[in-house]
Amino acid sequence: MLVEEGFQGFSMNRLAKVCGVSVATLYIYYADKDDLIKKIGVEIGKNFFCTMLKDFSPDMPFKEGLKKQWENRAKFALKYPNEVACYDIIRHSAHGDYILSESLKDFKTAMGSFFHNAVAKKELTPIGLEVFWSIAYGPLYTLLRFHKEGKSIGGSAFKFSKKTMEEAFELVIKALTP
Repeated sequence: MLVEEGFQGFSMNRLAKVCGVSVATLYIYYADKDDLIKKIGVEIGKNFFCTMLKDFSPDMPFKEGLKKQWENRAKFALKYPNEVACYDIIRHSAHGDYILSESLKDFKTAMGSFFHNAVAKKELTPIGLEVFWSIAYGPLYTLLRFHKEGKSIGGSAFKFSKKTMEEAFELVIKALTP
C-alpha cells in the first residue's frame, strides 16, 4: 500500500480493511501509524542488511568482497522489489534516521572494516567514503532501476542480466583500484 499509494494513501483504517481485520486488531500490535511504518522499515532494513552480509567478510580481498556485495544486493532487489521500493520510501521520510539507526548497526561496522581493510592492503584507492559508495554501488543501482522500469535511459527495453552486471562491475573495479 505504501509503494502503490504513498503515505497519503496509507491509513490504519484502509490497511485493516485490505487485510480483513478490525482496526482495533492493528492497535494491539502498533501504537499508531508511525509506529507501524517504523517497524516495517526496520524489518525490511534488517532483512536487507542481513542478506548483504551473507557469505561476506570484511577481510575478503576487495574485488571478491565487492563482487559478493553486488551479487547479494542484486539478488535481494530482484527477489523483493516491493520491499526495496517500500524501504526507499520510508528511508526518505521523516522516519529515515530512525530506520537507519535501528537496522544498520552490524552492517555499518562490517562495511567500514571492509573499506578500511581494502585501503590498508592497497587494494582500494584512498577516497572519501561518499565518493567510494557512489562509484562502488551507483552503477549497480542504476542497472537495477532500469530493470525495474523495463527500459534504459534512452527508452529502449532493458532487462538486468549477469553479463551486464559483470561488465559494469569490471569498470567499477578499474575505477576504484590502484
